[in-house]
Amino acid sequence: MRKYAQLIPVLFALFLTACATVPSTPVLTLDGAAIGGYDVVAYHTDDKAVKGSDQFSSIYNESVWHFASAENKAKFDADPVKYAPQYGGYCAYGLAQGRIIDSDPEAFSVIDGKLYLNYNQSVQNIWLKDTSTYIPNADLGWEKAKAKAAEKK
Repeated sequence: MRKYAQLIPVLFALFLTACATVPSTPVLTLDGAAIGGYDVVAYHTDDKAVKGSDQFSSIYNESVWHFASAENKAKFDADPVKYAPQYGGYCAYGLAQGRIIDSDPEAFSVIDGKLYLNYNQSVQNIWLKDTSTYIPNADLGWEKAKAKAAEKK
């Protein structure tokens, strides 16, 4: 089993090469809501992934955001930049590699008050080993992807 674990980064790299490098939307939308309807405030306040409800919704950055409570919705509405995931919710490690790929809302980390999502738990483990290198690379990858998306409009 251990020797197969070494294949994960290689397989992920191959997967990345097959992925688009321009986001189709500014925010990853799954099941009709930003990041699959997960409450982005809960990542910061509860340190866990919590499904939101369409009863508590907001519109931000061309997307519908769901929250688990009116209190979390109010916090988001007051400062959406503080709570919204980096890179539109796309995989942070993928952006560090120059690719736009979807993420799993359950594979998250909050670093220096910012929410980062990853493709899955295995990729998240790679991400967490060197965020000081990956974050600046992902920032650059996201800026390039947004510039390419703007060119296509």
